[in-house]
Order: sequence, then C-alpha cells, then structure tokens
Amino acid sequence: MLIMDCTLRDGANVLGKGFDAQLTKMMIEGLIGAGITIIEMGNCLGLGAYAADGSIAPCTDVEYLELIQPYLPQAEIGMFMGYKNSTQENIDLAARYGLKFLRIGANAGDGAGACEGIRRVKAAGLKCRYSLMKAYILPPEELAQEAKMLASCGLDEITIMDSAGTMLPHQVTAYAKALTAALDIPVAFHGHNNLGLSVANALAAAEGGATVFDSGLLGMARSAGNCATELLAAAFQRNGHMQEVDLYKLLDFLDAQLIPAMEQRGYHTAVKPYDLILGLSGCHSSFTQRFQAIAEECHVPLYPLVVEVSKLDQKAPSEKLIRQVAATLV
Repeated sequence: MLIMDCTLRDGANVLGKGFDAQLTKMMIEGLIGAGITIIEMGNCLGLGAYAADGSIAPCTDVEYLELIQPYLPQAEIGMFMGYKNSTQENIDLAARYGLKFLRIGANAGDGAGACEGIRRVKAAGLKCRYSLMKAYILPPEELAQEAKMLASCGLDEITIMDSAGTMLPHQVTAYAKALTAALDIPVAFHGHNNLGLSVANALAAAEGGATVFDSGLLGMARSAGNCATELLAAAFQRNGHMQEVDLYKLLDFLDAQLIPAMEQRGYHTAVKPYDLILGLSGCHSSFTQRFQAIAEECHVPLYPLVVEVSKLDQKAPSEKLIRQVAATLV
C-alpha cells in the first residue's frame, strides 16, 4: 500500500494554480523526511497548462522542474498532464529534467484520445500513470474495459478518480474490484472529501484491490479537498500498512511548518494533528490536559506518549501510568 502525495499539484487549488517556490520546497522536504516519496507536483492543471490553457501558477513548468532537481535522487517525483497537452515537446521537457513519471488525465470515456500520449511517455523512458477522471460516469465494467484498452498502450498504473467526491464506499470497492480483475498493473484511487468519505473510500478501494492512494497534506485540493495524507497514513497504519511513513515526523512537520504557513494564507485544516492522534490511539479528549502537563514536565513528545499509554489503558489512564510510560520515552 503506497501513498502518492498530490498536494503540490491538486492541493495548490486552495491558493490558485500552483504553490510558490518556498512552499514547494518546504513540502517536498517535509514529505521526504516522513518517508513519503511518490510526489506529484507542478501546475494544478498539469504540465503544459501554463502556456496552452492560461493556467498561470507562481512558477512556470521550467521553474518547477529546476527547483526540484536536488530532490530527484530522493523521491519519485512527477507531474500530471491533461491528455491534450501530452505533446512530444512537453514530454521531452519532462524527460530532459529527469522527472520519474508523467500521469496523463482524461475524463472516463475519453481514453482513446490519450493513447498516443501514453506511447510517447513510454518512448521517452518515463513511467506512465493515468487518471480516469470522473470515473463514476461509467459503470464499473465499462470503466474496466476502457482501463484495459489504456493498459495495452503501455501504462504502468491507472487511477480511479472520484473527482467530485460523490462515490460511496461500496461503489469504490466495486470499481476497484472490476479494474484489478481486468488488469495486471497497479490500480490507484484518488478520492475527494465532498461527502466526508475520502478516508473510508480509500480503505474501501484497498478492499477492492487498489494498492496506491492519492492524498493531500491537510486535505488540500480542489473543492472539499482530497483525502488528507496524514489521515490516510494513520488509518492504514491501524491496519498494519504504510509502516514506511514516519507519522510522528509528518505530524511534527505539519505542526511546526505547514499549518502555520497555510494559516497565514487563509487555509485551515479541519483535523489538527493532535486530534488525529486521539483517533489513532483511542484516547478520549478529556485526558488532554493531563497528558500535556506530564509531557511538558517530563520533556517527552506528546504524541508518542498518548499512543503508548493508550495501548495500555484507553478507558481511564491514571497519572501514575502516564508518568511510567513517560519515563520510557526520555
């Protein structure tokens, strides 16, 4: 089970068409530091959209490609690209700057127009992913047939994209099952949170056989946002997956850097890291002051303290127990 973090592409919709260089570097470093190394970034509408579609982001495609150069040895960094922009010129640009992948996107049912672009990406030596945008407009069986046709063009991975956040968990499972049965390449899922179901739908996609899951830090993305990267990692870790993600490092990054930076720009996240920890651990919020006081007094990190104590007592953790666990964290 892998995360593809899309904050630096889809997430930038919360500010316009893209993040500036400072925020881009900050988030890439925060993600890599936490063990999340599949990263989609750039202009919100994808490679080529700045010039072709008037999607004016803080950086041009070339400027984004230049600023990610130091990070390419550390992560699998790529860009999205609308199928109409999958020109040889754009693909050659991506290859020249060392991108690891391009992900072509088209609405479900429009895949025939993307076949040539897929072949160009593969001929350039890049991994090719594909997004079945608005996947819900076709029944699962028809979407699976389109996915099979696209896979025959050389795809490496295909994404079921719930672009409007309208799908229910049982529907997501059905779509994922249909595609995984029809294909021998990985199936991914990209969920939006318009019905508050993005995490549940990611779990449902996993039940159907999906193995890659799109997400955005703090849930940032178009409209109601994507499945939040931190919530996705926490939910999957409860099931024993995504252990390569250092959740504490990720939450520390959010607390110390990203949340303050985004709040200065008017963006506020619905679920703060501490509230996530309460859900992950099963700790009731009424014990917060006790945990905070002991963590500060004993100079130990709050989040691991809550998690480790809750493994022993979720009902009514005593001050004595909390201090005993705190002593092991020093």
